[in-house]
Amino acid sequence: MDKIQTHRLPSQPLIRQGTQVNKSIQPQQSFVQHLQQAIEPETLKISKHANERLLERNIHITDAEWARVNEKVNEAKRKGIKESLVLMDQAALIVSAKNATVITAMDRKEAKDQLFTNIDGTIVLM
Repeated sequence: MDKIQTHRLPSQPLIRQGTQVNKSIQPQQSFVQHLQQAIEPETLKISKHANERLLERNIHITDAEWARVNEKVNEAKRKGIKESLVLMDQAALIVSAKNATVITAMDRKEAKDQLFTNIDGTIVLM
């Protein structure tokens, strides 16, 4: 009958003498800080393109409306939405919930005849 050979694996990594281990490496952020960043809602950023469209199309969104959009986009992100269409009374926004960034904006009249692609969620604020 064949003999079975077993080898015991060491439970600790082997360190040769004369080799120094750098123990001064510390994480830049603690787990608690990472967790806090993941939990706290992000503030929406407006891309240069979206800002140009808002100005060019004379779309004015109040701070209260931006706060509501921000809140709903963060909610959508928690539900797994990556790219969303935000429909408001006066505007339609394409927002990357993943990056918390407004990608583009158009007024509602212009949005009426548009086909929106590459979105996986819609937020209706009216």
